[in-house]
Amino acid sequence: MVLTELLRKAPLTPEKVAFAWRQAVGPTVDRVTMVELRDDVLVVRARDATWKREVERAIPVVRQRLDTVLGSKIVRRIEVTVAST
Repeated sequence: MVLTELLRKAPLTPEKVAFAWRQAVGPTVDRVTMVELRDDVLVVRARDATWKREVERAIPVVRQRLDTVLGSKIVRRIEVTVAST
């Protein structure tokens, strides 16, 4: 895809990571999570324990989708936590 190639070449910014996350998980999961890339670890803060479990179950698929958009060596690990209230 042309869009994928353009995204991979763009600078790695928080906005690019957020866009890749939205593409990887869809709008529902995106609404109940926040993401931040720290070095090569994608830190995901889920709204609650239920969403944390859902994200953890989906990690293999999400990793593949993130690798497609960002490149295979950008996110080495995904760490999922529950957002503090």
